[in-house]
Amino acid sequence: MMVRPKKHLGQHFLTDPAIAARIVELLPSVNEMTVMEVGPGTGILTGIIMEKIPGSLVAVEIDPESASYLVQKYPAIAGSLIREDFLKLGEEHFNVPELHIIGNFPYNISSQIFFKVLGQRDHVRSVVCMIQKEVADRIIAPPGSRTYGILSVLLQAFYKVEHGFNVKPGSFHPPPKVSSSVIKLTRNETQELDCNEELFFRVVKTTFQQRRKTIRNSIKTILLTLGDESPLLSKRPEQLGVAEFVTLTNFVSSRM
Repeated sequence: MMVRPKKHLGQHFLTDPAIAARIVELLPSVNEMTVMEVGPGTGILTGIIMEKIPGSLVAVEIDPESASYLVQKYPAIAGSLIREDFLKLGEEHFNVPELHIIGNFPYNISSQIFFKVLGQRDHVRSVVCMIQKEVADRIIAPPGSRTYGILSVLLQAFYKVEHGFNVKPGSFHPPPKVSSSVIKLTRNETQELDCNEELFFRVVKTTFQQRRKTIRNSIKTILLTLGDESPLLSKRPEQLGVAEFVTLTNFVSSRM
């Protein structure tokens, strides 16, 4: 049985077993861990995970053809295969000890997957994933970089972000039109931010959606009357690190 890559699902199947092994190698080695693979496709990572960490794998696959292929190839996975959309999974699927997520993420929804991870950050201890290089560069970008943006701030607030390695288009079927990167996120020690977290998310998104404006001008959609008390108001969002966004959030909160 062969699986046809489906364009509407953003499927580009990894075909290089050496790269698959390098990706799985980035998973931590922790007792009683659960590994959730997002979009296993033809199972090139799946088999290596099952061998390296027996009995730990939960696979989430929305494509019926891929799901049937996986069960045929790896019968042991049948009981732990979730045939659903990862983005629609309920909290019960994440509320397990030591949850680590891995996958060759569909490039058309990779940002949405990271927002889902952020929503489950109390459960997700690490993420090892292959994504479009451009998105990876944004996530790991430091303040001051022109690629620094919403995902950079939000993920760096709660995770240590690391670049693993780049992967050329020829390692996939069909080859994507872009280069790919493997990155790793590891949950940091921040249990909660020293501000209203819902407002923090809103402030970050609002300012970067108008990133060419100073914060004074972009934040007016949240707060009309600002005053001149904060020096952060004259900066642009890409100049602020996580701590400064926390300070900005508290400033906005105090005037709402």
